[in-house]
Amino acid sequence: MKKFNIRKVLDGLTAASSSSSSAAASPQSGNRENDMIQETLQSEHFQLCKTVRHGFPNQPSSMAFDPVQKILAIGTQSGALRLFGQAGVECYCRHESGSAVIQLEFLVNEVSSLLVFGRITFCHLPFQSKWLYVGTERGNIHIVNVESFTLSGYVIMWNKAIELSSKSHPGPVVHISDNPMDEGKLLIGFECGIVVLWDLKSKKADYRYNYDEAIHSVAWHHEGKQFVCSHSDGTLTTWNIRAPAKPAQIITPHGKQPKDGKKPEPCKPILKVEYKTTRAGDPFMILCGGLSYDTVGRRACLTVMHGKSTAVLEMDYPIVDFLTLCETPYPNDFQEPYAVVVLLEKDLVVIDLAQIGYPIFENPYPLSIHESPVTCCEYFADCPAEVIPALYSVGSRQNRQGFSKKEWPISGGNWGQGTLSFSEMIITGHADGSIKFWDASALMLQVLYKLKTAKVFEKPRGKEEKSSTEIVDEDPFAIQILSWCPESRVLCVAGVSALVIVYRFSKQEVTTEVVQLLEVRMQCELNEVESPECGGEQASTVSTPGTSSSPQTSLPQSHPSTSSNNSSDGLRDNVPCLKVRSSPLKQSAGYQVELLIQLVWVSGEPPQPITSLAVNSAYGLVAFGNGNGLAVVDYLQKTLLLNVSTAELYGSTDPHHRQPHSPRKTRQPSAGLCDGNDASAAPEERCKSPTSGSGSPCNSDEDSKQKFIDKVMSKSKRISKTVASDFAKISRKINMIADHKDDARDNSFSRSRSSSVTSIDRESREVISSFYFCDWLSKKSETVAVPSLWVGTSLGSMLAIALTVPSTPEQRMQQPVGVSFCGPVVRLKGGILRMAQLDASGTLLPHVYESWYEPNAPEEERERPRRRRPTSPPSSQENPDCQYAVVCSEKQAKVVALPSQNCVYEHNITETSFVLRADVVTLTAGVGIACFCANGHIMTLSLPSLRPLLDVNYLPLTDMRIARTFCFSNQGQALYLTSPTEIQRITYSQETCDNLQEMLGELFTPVETPEAPNRGFFKGLFGGGAQSLDREDLFGEVAAGKASRSLAQHIPGPGGMEGMKGAASGVVGELARARIALDERGQKLGELEERTAGMMASADSFSKHAHDIMLKYKDKKWYQL
Repeated sequence: MKKFNIRKVLDGLTAASSSSSSAAASPQSGNRENDMIQETLQSEHFQLCKTVRHGFPNQPSSMAFDPVQKILAIGTQSGALRLFGQAGVECYCRHESGSAVIQLEFLVNEVSSLLVFGRITFCHLPFQSKWLYVGTERGNIHIVNVESFTLSGYVIMWNKAIELSSKSHPGPVVHISDNPMDEGKLLIGFECGIVVLWDLKSKKADYRYNYDEAIHSVAWHHEGKQFVCSHSDGTLTTWNIRAPAKPAQIITPHGKQPKDGKKPEPCKPILKVEYKTTRAGDPFMILCGGLSYDTVGRRACLTVMHGKSTAVLEMDYPIVDFLTLCETPYPNDFQEPYAVVVLLEKDLVVIDLAQIGYPIFENPYPLSIHESPVTCCEYFADCPAEVIPALYSVGSRQNRQGFSKKEWPISGGNWGQGTLSFSEMIITGHADGSIKFWDASALMLQVLYKLKTAKVFEKPRGKEEKSSTEIVDEDPFAIQILSWCPESRVLCVAGVSALVIVYRFSKQEVTTEVVQLLEVRMQCELNEVESPECGGEQASTVSTPGTSSSPQTSLPQSHPSTSSNNSSDGLRDNVPCLKVRSSPLKQSAGYQVELLIQLVWVSGEPPQPITSLAVNSAYGLVAFGNGNGLAVVDYLQKTLLLNVSTAELYGSTDPHHRQPHSPRKTRQPSAGLCDGNDASAAPEERCKSPTSGSGSPCNSDEDSKQKFIDKVMSKSKRISKTVASDFAKISRKINMIADHKDDARDNSFSRSRSSSVTSIDRESREVISSFYFCDWLSKKSETVAVPSLWVGTSLGSMLAIALTVPSTPEQRMQQPVGVSFCGPVVRLKGGILRMAQLDASGTLLPHVYESWYEPNAPEEERERPRRRRPTSPPSSQENPDCQYAVVCSEKQAKVVALPSQNCVYEHNITETSFVLRADVVTLTAGVGIACFCANGHIMTLSLPSLRPLLDVNYLPLTDMRIARTFCFSNQGQALYLTSPTEIQRITYSQETCDNLQEMLGELFTPVETPEAPNRGFFKGLFGGGAQSLDREDLFGEVAAGKASRSLAQHIPGPGGMEGMKGAASGVVGELARARIALDERGQKLGELEERTAGMMASADSFSKHAHDIMLKYKDKKWYQL
């Protein structure tokens, strides 16, 4: 426990201000209570590290399966490797080269797996062998020892393999495998259609098999007498190994068979085939591709041929690879296939081969994050324990039927031993208007419930029926902002089509005849305050600060039709962007629509997109804002309380000069924040975001900011065009919420304009950037905290609106909520991102809420809980301040004492960059602020003194997706969308980092390798069965010599193989393996001891007999012998 005093804080602020042009505000000298605030949060409580990655591997390229450990590995085009065991057991690693993983091979029942990159075209690692066969683009085959990663001198050259069978180069190696019954015979497939059976001992080809079409894959029959090839014309050829002249059988699975006996029409290439046998029935032949060319537009298919039946299974996405899971790892035994793992471009499907109809297994992994692109994300740690079971209860009814009844076959690994004491939830909003709730507790991820917001609207059947009032070209139902109250389970969402939907959670199913609709007309006339009569549903009057206003409320629409579609001059007016469905809406148990709010067109100008959103269940209010202003809606009474421009919030204290608004006639862009009119300048102490547009030419900070943009844009060009367009979007966004310079001497506010005003300059209007509902003391004379709404703007102003909420539930439904403006509270550099409230002891005050109750229960049975308010300690005469407002912007953080509104602490977070996300978070040791900057730094500050506790350069902003989805949560947790399909979770808590290894699952577990198949008495007697090969004698340095040094280069990894094993396995696995090793060593020592004892007994017997013979012939002469 450390006590902070004002003198030390002043010394720190003075030292910090020496490197900054603007000095930090000093604490108030008269506020003695600050001296006694004790902070428990220290720098040793923080450490940053990645925890786990969820979702489908982005851009998968290859796959492998360990049949003993039951572990699946997926490689990607970016060099990443994802390992999957049972549900909740996952592992992620990435090769530093970033090259695509073209093939994966498991060292079966070991910790290791092989990743194949570069010019290698095919690899084969025989079961229980350490020698890897490597095929290259040049058609040669090299052999590598995977234990030492040394290259053998044994090489199979392409010209020696094919000899005179072809006059040209056969192309790259596309297949390598050894004969299941004879390890000394190697089958080599070349792309041109030549297959060679190579004798490893004699170093020559036994047979060569020629076919006119290119080969894509080869598969053995387990007896080693036949193999099957798939070709580029859609045919399958079956060959007997001792009959190379022609195939034993040629079939075209999807080709039309002509009646005149001619050759079938060519089909698409069969990219892969697998041939698996069973003891009791016909073999399975599984293949992908091979469809006829007349099936244009048909989805990718997997074909399963079993006996006389052929099943064609359509997939939702193109097939990347597939594997057949079998009962035995030995290739010379009946395979007994039971499932097929199909890796698609955006999904993973496992098919049950043992059941009729080939149903799929229900996937336990959270691989559906990208089912529709993620547009926003929120993370809630330490949420109420009853929320997750409630969501799971209603979500379980949404599960699809028809899955296989068997257990998920990928079942390797063990769950972690450690757990977290708090529950976690993730909510994702998607482009199709869906919202998913995920249980993220204990480093796992499981979908709980899915909500489809698009059900509220009429869907056009085609592009020709698309409404002319829509303001986005694609994904009009996309979710933009989420606001959720976990205690009351009230959910509020904002969509890109300028709409807000309020949802209530219910366990009962209802049918809504008419969706409650409220249309809001938001327009911005900066120099005028529109009268109530002219504004339609706009709020009536704007009161001066401190006085009460009685805004005109608007009754909700009883049907989705609007009163007027076009104004007198033919422009679209008073029409929403989307049409609400007119038919009854059946709402299942879960989240049900309480109120739909839509912004309407104004005189031909589309509504501005919503930039901020907040809902409060205790007050029954929802607030939302954009570039035109803000609106407050009573979702209980379904009325509009307030609809004002940003300028009206200031009243007479407006620090900005505002220009008249000229309406735009153009269509609004589909993404980001839309264009606005020119706004005024801000005070000089303010600083633009680094990605904002050009300002004054003499501003040196602007040069560094422009360099920052150029640097980021140059990097983005190397990544992809999509990333470049994302940076254009974030540049427009930051420009719209940017601040401008002012002259602090005469307090005049002006802006230097160029002769040609760009569109970026026009986006600098003041935008509502954040909200915060709380109970606060607005005046020194007040003794009881009153409800209020804090408003943050993009120009750094924090303003307050006092609310008068009726106290009893009966009065709340009958009397309107009163509203009065309190004016600005504090100003910061950069747009306001986050606001919070502390009590006099520096403890974070929780938000006010109303506990959940069943909204569809009868009124007499409804037990409505009372509204909960955080308590504030009473003020004293020495220190009237008993609350603190915490405000964080893109540049600064300030702590303001209330009700005196004195700034007691201030910290400049960044000068050269800007904050993308900031949250006031609670950890076990205390409360702080967590920030993520555009330059990649993650920082934490203590509260209330704003001491820097952590500053790590973690993740540079290389993608707009990161900026859109990065979010912090309580207990030191955070996450972001690292790719379109994956969520990366991180922690900045030292406590979580210390317990991370115990919480992560154990991927490798000690499992005994199954026994080899029994050869039988007669096969063993007459030499039948599988024949082994001593590869060490054949490929070792003694027999094969050394390989050329210029052929390959050995680049050792960190720690080598032993280091990789140690990193991949935990303490439990190591101990178990050590125990097995000790048991094996003890057994061997026991056998050695028995043999030693036997040898000693034999030596004693020999010595005794020798002694007896010596005595017998000791005294005899030679002629007596």
